[in-house]
Amino acid sequence: MTQWDDSQTKAVSEDITDESNALPARYFTDDDVFEMEKEKVFGQYWVYAGHANSISDPGQFFTRTIGDRQLIVVRGHDGEVKAFDNVCAHRGSKMVEDTPMTDPAEGNRIRCPYHLWTYDLDGKLQSTPKSFEEAGLNPDLEDDEVQEFDCESNGLNDVHVDTIGPLIFVNLGEDPMPLAEQAGVMKDRLEALPLEEYEHATRIVSEVECNWKVFASNYSECDHCQANHQDWIKGISLNDSELEVNDYHWVLHYTHAQDVEDEMRIHDEHEAQFHYLWPNFTVNMYGTADGYGTYIIDPIDTDRFQLIADYYFRDSELSEEEREFVRTSRQLQEEDFELVERQWEGLKTGALAQAQLGPNEHTVHRFHQLAQEAYDS
Repeated sequence: MTQWDDSQTKAVSEDITDESNALPARYFTDDDVFEMEKEKVFGQYWVYAGHANSISDPGQFFTRTIGDRQLIVVRGHDGEVKAFDNVCAHRGSKMVEDTPMTDPAEGNRIRCPYHLWTYDLDGKLQSTPKSFEEAGLNPDLEDDEVQEFDCESNGLNDVHVDTIGPLIFVNLGEDPMPLAEQAGVMKDRLEALPLEEYEHATRIVSEVECNWKVFASNYSECDHCQANHQDWIKGISLNDSELEVNDYHWVLHYTHAQDVEDEMRIHDEHEAQFHYLWPNFTVNMYGTADGYGTYIIDPIDTDRFQLIADYYFRDSELSEEEREFVRTSRQLQEEDFELVERQWEGLKTGALAQAQLGPNEHTVHRFHQLAQEAYDS
């Protein structure tokens, strides 16, 4: 039952195990919930960091901010991808500048510009300046009394890294569940595809005025499509489509009204597939283009998020057909932005205490369940 804030007849349910119950509205609008999510959601689940093809050579790196923590994601000299907090072990300085995946930097080591502490690509302290070996300015200390900095214990703080094909994920927790457990069948499905053979073609970044969970919920259902994506649904048979739900992953399978040639897609099924991996990552398999896309639904604060949309095709130089495809995808995004910002305007009024979900919004319900499980952990 929908509940309004001015009705005291029933309290908002403590859980959302009932299929018709949505996450209570305050979990979208309260600032303290967003602060909690930094630890309970983004601090304990696997979060997408970026694409391995962007750092194909040893020494290449990019930065990725998750919650309040910025990471350096780097390919080591051994060819393995590693991730470290962008924080010097000396006095906590930020070391490298913001570096997007689409324009990675490169170096044989990581050096903090503040006092020139230098680390190798494994995060181990490599060297300190001479001023840290001598006590010339300290009259109470002789040079032979200077503490030697242990390279192991004064290294960078590393975080867990794992991959699904070329997709790099990080986990800020101390003892996380395996990525394979969180991704479930999505891992097997994606690793059966030649994702690494496709090149990054373009990135579109949008700032949207609503809570990140509002957009994630919208992405996870298509009851809104008939009224709001009329150009797109002309080629889709919505009644023959399927919404599949797994533990931390769901898939929107969209059947095309007319069959499409196999050469027009990376996957075998004659459909478009939109994979959502909790908490904020999607992989979009298109039925009418030989390529795929990824979305990061990246929270900024309670009221805003960034949608980072990356597109991958056989060649980084887009053909005119691929440019038109990206334009169509962008149209869908903009139509959704209008919808979620409209919903956000309503939620912020405080009139609604708790909404209810329809029978085809079971994917949304699973998203809301996972949010509550994280909050209760």
